[in-house]
Amino acid sequence: MDLHPALQPLATLVGTWEGAGHGEYPNIRPYGYIEELTFTNIGKPFLVYRQRTWNSDNQLMHVETGYLRLPSPERVEFVLAQPTGQVELAEGHLEAVDRAVRIYLEGKILNTSTAKQVDATARRYTLIGDELATSFDMATGQYPIQRHLTSELTRSK
Repeated sequence: MDLHPALQPLATLVGTWEGAGHGEYPNIRPYGYIEELTFTNIGKPFLVYRQRTWNSDNQLMHVETGYLRLPSPERVEFVLAQPTGQVELAEGHLEAVDRAVRIYLEGKILNTSTAKQVDATARRYTLIGDELATSFDMATGQYPIQRHLTSELTRSK
């Protein structure tokens, strides 16, 4: 299926990425995990996104799904749903030069009444060749925005 013309700057992101990640936050012990990200082209002006993490015992830890949109060549929007009771609406900018893609996003969060309070997020994706580095910062009702997750992924599909 042909990639929608508006998404050409994201063409190298389409695929599945896997690798190791690290989590930390003031109220938890640091931990490692395995992460898989998938960006799928369906011919529309957005990519379908799926993320999964699991621990060393192969137990699922977290999942999220959403859509990555590129409304203009340098503007990126990410709409995400999480089973923990949050919806994340992130906006930012894209830098695409040669085979390098850098995405910077700041997110607004909607929490259900039973979810842990998340106030804001920041996401970064840096793709160079077949290596994808990610970082996720989070602010909660208790702590200001700071690093929560990082991962180093390689293309698997």
